[in-house]
Amino acid sequence: MSAAPKEKEKTSDKLWGGRFDRAPDEVFYQFQRSFSFDRRLLPFELAVDRVWAGALVSAGILSIEEMRDTLTALDKIAERAANEPAWLDASPAEDVHHFVETALVEYLGPLGFKLHTGRSRNELVATDFRMFVKQSVRETRAALTRLIGALVTQAERVLGIPMPGMTHMQHAQPILFSHFLLAHAEAFFRDTERLAAAAATADACPMGSGALAGCALDVDRGAIARELGFARPTANSLDAASDRDFALDYLYALSVIATHLSRLAEDFVLFASQEFGFIVLPDEFSTGSSLMPQKKNPDAWELLRGKTGRVTASLHTLLTTLKGLPSSYQRDLQEDKEPVFAAHDQAVAMLTIAAGAVAATRPNEARMRAAASDPALLATEAAHYLVRRGAPFRQAHEITGQIVREAERTGTSFAALPLETLQKFSPLFAADFYDALKLESALAGPDVQGGTAPARVREAVAAANLRLAALEQKS
Repeated sequence: MSAAPKEKEKTSDKLWGGRFDRAPDEVFYQFQRSFSFDRRLLPFELAVDRVWAGALVSAGILSIEEMRDTLTALDKIAERAANEPAWLDASPAEDVHHFVETALVEYLGPLGFKLHTGRSRNELVATDFRMFVKQSVRETRAALTRLIGALVTQAERVLGIPMPGMTHMQHAQPILFSHFLLAHAEAFFRDTERLAAAAATADACPMGSGALAGCALDVDRGAIARELGFARPTANSLDAASDRDFALDYLYALSVIATHLSRLAEDFVLFASQEFGFIVLPDEFSTGSSLMPQKKNPDAWELLRGKTGRVTASLHTLLTTLKGLPSSYQRDLQEDKEPVFAAHDQAVAMLTIAAGAVAATRPNEARMRAAASDPALLATEAAHYLVRRGAPFRQAHEITGQIVREAERTGTSFAALPLETLQKFSPLFAADFYDALKLESALAGPDVQGGTAPARVREAVAAANLRLAALEQKS
């Protein structure tokens, strides 16, 4: 007859133990614990606890003195956790909420149990997680801003260096290397907007939602939200318990960032190859071969390209977790945090490496200028020459294609064909045609907003610097 109370006692230290006669299977208990990773939410948990202590005073649950003792104990927990990592490592706590309550009871005795009055772990974890995402957006935006800054600084430094622009990995038209760098910067500028959208989605406070039906105590949810730095309380208690759209939005933003990094990496890997030779790899972000002494490998860029899969996989992981869940909180949602933590850490590290590698890379101006001077890139200028002389563009396109084919047949450049040969294809060709085929003329031609004309690129650099300054103020 004495065995039942003993078994009952084994469950009494759990947040949910009162209903159970027997302790959980030890293997299952370790399997379902989340403290090993959700301990990362401890600073947010303590922030919520401080605000909730004040709410319980307003609701008549805690006295002013009890609130002060509770706040003091919470401060001690924060200090000890910061200075004594082994304390967290050794804790048998089920999750971060269990850890805090156990520590409160250690400091306060029975008073430590009162802080959980009127609330659920469901709303707690949702609130902590939203706070994490909001802070993480700031960290990622700061790293993203540094990368954009490196790209814009490089674009400003290399103004005037031409390169062959490509479509389908074939030479197309000459552009400025600065224009190429700013193209990547534009993609990352768009990423800052996606991050802002994710932060806005997360900017609603679930506290006061209870497990699913709302809080039975008289608490001011608007005041709680404001004290925790949220723009508003969540609108529906049932939705608040299970909503992880904010995590999906953040993972999507990180996945697009990683994809943009991978594309930048691919360009730099190609440009560093002997076939291109457009850039000189920095020693600080390269490695060598264990066998071939001459090698300098673009490992930083290759790793960035490779690690993109980790970030995009995190998005797919959470989508898969969420896709079949019924309304309200389900324990499956314990699986929501690790992919977000991992993707955040990976993305910030990737952005940091990319910013350093971009800043340290130097262009091979002679190689790029030589490649940009390939007459084949000037075929569009030849067509435009005929248009300016009165030919319809479709006809000009056809004529230019014919002279390119003639040049290939004779083994020369179409820009070197004699005028009398050109005039066999069209009488519109005149002696000034050869001046129109100069590299400088081709670069100056697209003189529109967003074009590669030198003046427009200088404008774009100035505009990018203004946008960067605005981002830096937010970071």
